[in-house]
Amino acid sequence: MADTSMFQQAIDFINSEADLLDHKAYADWLGLWERDGIYVVPVDIHESDFANTLNFAYDDHAMREMRVARLESGESVSGEAQEGTVRSLSRFRLLEESDQEIRLRCAMFLSEVRLAKPLLYPANVEYRLTKTPAGLRLHTKVVRLINAGHHLNTVAFIF
Repeated sequence: MADTSMFQQAIDFINSEADLLDHKAYADWLGLWERDGIYVVPVDIHESDFANTLNFAYDDHAMREMRVARLESGESVSGEAQEGTVRSLSRFRLLEESDQEIRLRCAMFLSEVRLAKPLLYPANVEYRLTKTPAGLRLHTKVVRLINAGHHLNTVAFIF
């Protein structure tokens, strides 16, 4: 039987991560990650071999830091007209839990406002969180954009 309090802690952790991203607290977001963690946004939503296929993002520790540096520098052309994001998360489902980790999936609707025009990115997001004495840590985040097979505007944020 799953530990419902751990499941709730995982949901709270994921909601906090979304809040950090919406408020562009990227340094704090980086602090949520295990050093060997991977952030993935696959092109093919059915793919699972991320290392050997095309992805919009396949970020290890160094790539996450470079992505954040680019977003914070103000030099990202794609970020100039981006006014902000709001994430709405729902339908949390426990996939697996052990003594070391918890895996779950949720629905995400990310709204972006660019040049006063709202854009919507629906996705299924899978998380693998590591249990540590200091609390939960992000190990893997896979964002499966429902519209990944269609034209995506220049993205100036982290899903």
